[in-house]
Amino acid sequence: MEVVAAITAWSLRLIFRNSPTTIISWGIHDKVSVVEDLVGRLSPDARVYLPGSEPFAEATARWSALDVPKFKLVVVPYVENDVAMTVKYANELNLPYLAVNGGHGAITTVGKLQDGIEIWMNELNDVQIADDGSAVTMGGGALTKKVTDTLWASGKQTVTGICECTSILGPGLGGGHGLLQGRHGLVSDQFLSMNVVLSDGSVKTISDQQDPDLWWGMKGAGHNFGIVTSVTSKIYDIQHRGWAYSMFIYTGDKVEDLFNVINQQFPNDDTQPVEILNLAVFFNNPDIDPAKPVVAFYLLQEGATAVNSAYMAPFHDIGPVFTTSAEGSYTDVPTWIGQNNDSPTCQKAGLINIRFPIDLESYNPSAQRLAYELFASKTQEFPALNNSLFLFEGYSLQGVKAIPSDSSAFPFRTDNLLVSPLLMYSPSGLELDRAATEFGVELRRILYEGSNRNELHSYVNYAFGDETKQNWYGYEQWRQDRLTNLKKKYDPDGKFSFYAPIA
Repeated sequence: MEVVAAITAWSLRLIFRNSPTTIISWGIHDKVSVVEDLVGRLSPDARVYLPGSEPFAEATARWSALDVPKFKLVVVPYVENDVAMTVKYANELNLPYLAVNGGHGAITTVGKLQDGIEIWMNELNDVQIADDGSAVTMGGGALTKKVTDTLWASGKQTVTGICECTSILGPGLGGGHGLLQGRHGLVSDQFLSMNVVLSDGSVKTISDQQDPDLWWGMKGAGHNFGIVTSVTSKIYDIQHRGWAYSMFIYTGDKVEDLFNVINQQFPNDDTQPVEILNLAVFFNNPDIDPAKPVVAFYLLQEGATAVNSAYMAPFHDIGPVFTTSAEGSYTDVPTWIGQNNDSPTCQKAGLINIRFPIDLESYNPSAQRLAYELFASKTQEFPALNNSLFLFEGYSLQGVKAIPSDSSAFPFRTDNLLVSPLLMYSPSGLELDRAATEFGVELRRILYEGSNRNELHSYVNYAFGDETKQNWYGYEQWRQDRLTNLKKKYDPDGKFSFYAPIA
C-alpha cells in the first residue's frame, strides 16, 4: 500500500498547522494511527494523501475557488469496496466526506464541508462494453472523454455532457444534458443499474426493478443519497459519424435580431430538428469591439459535411462581422466550442467560476437586450470580470420530452433552453465576490422577469448555491415530498448534504 505523505516526518509537520474544528482533535501520533488504521481497511492499491503533498494538492484542486470544501485527507479508492470502507471509517470518526470526480461542481454549498475526507474517484474509471454491445459499465470516476473515445473506437456512443473533462456521473446524477439528448434523452435516462454506497457504508445495486424509489431519486437528485461506484448505461450504434458547425460573431447592436431569429427558427414547440444544436455566448473581445461585448452564435449539425444552408441563411442575413465553418466528427465538437481537455474551460487555474442558471421556454429579445447591457456595463465597471461569459444553450429535445416527467427526479423536461452567466475572475477578496454575486443574481432576475413564468427553474448542475430546493428539484409538492421521504430513509443523518441538499 502506497501512503503518500502519511508517515514521513516532513509531511506530518505540514498536516494540520491549524487547529481542526471537528469533534476529532488529532495530534501527531493520532494522525499516524488514523492513517495506518484506514490503510489497513483498504485494498492494497488504494492510496491516502495528506495535506502538504503534491498529490493532495492535485486531488483537492477545484475548477472554482469560491467556497471550496476543506479536507483533512484524501482517499483514492482502487476498488469499489474501498469507498464503502472509507465511508464506514469516516462515520466512526464523525468526519464528513465528499466524493469527487472531475472537481467541477462549483456550487457554494460544498464549502460547508470542513475538515473532512475527500473520496477521489479518479482510479475508478474503467469503461467496459458488454459482450452484446448493448450497454457499457463505467466506474464512478470515469470522465467524458475516456467514455466517448472508448465507445467511439467500438462504433458506439451514448449521451454525455459536451465538456471532455467532466465526469459522466457528476452531471448524470443531476440529469445531464448532451449532444445526443434529442435522440436518446438525458444522461440519466441511459442508466440501467448502478452500485451505490449509502451513508452507513452499505452497498446496494439498484435499478428500476431493485429499489425503484431510490432509483427514481438518483436520476436527478442523486447527489443527496449516496456515492455511485459504478453505473451501467445504454449505448447505441453510431448513427452519424460526421458533424459540421458554423459560427457567427455579431456586434451588440444585433442582439434583438439574433434572438428573434433563434425563436423563429427553433420555436418552443419541439420542432428543432433532432440533428441541430444551437449555442450563443456573450463575451468581450476588444479586437472586434473595444467598447462592448460581442455575441458568438454556433449552429452544429449531426450527419452533415456542412450545416444546411436553409438553417444558416437567416443568421447570415442579420449581418455578422465574422463567420467560420468546419466539418469533422462527433469527437471534434468539444474542440470546436472550447470544451476539450486543453481548453481554458477545463483548467483548474485557481479562478472563481460561478454560474446563475435559469431554464427558459423561449427568448424574450427585450430581456436579452437588458441582460446584454448589464453584462457590458458590469464587465467594464469591474475589469476583473472581463473574461466572463453568458451562455445560451439550445439542445434538441425530442428524446428528453418523450420520457414521462414523473419517471425520475429530474423535474424540468418541458423546458427548452438552458441559460447561465458564467462569471470568471481571480480571487480578490470579499468585495469582488459580493459584486460578482449581485451581478449574477441580477442577470438571472432580468431573464426571469422577462420569461413571464411563475417558477424559477435552475439546472442543478450549474447551480450557484443560493437557489431553493424548488428551483433545483421542482415545485410539485408530490415531488418534494417524495425526495424528502427518500432522504429520511436512505440518509437520515444528512451525510450527503453538501451538493444542492434536499434537506
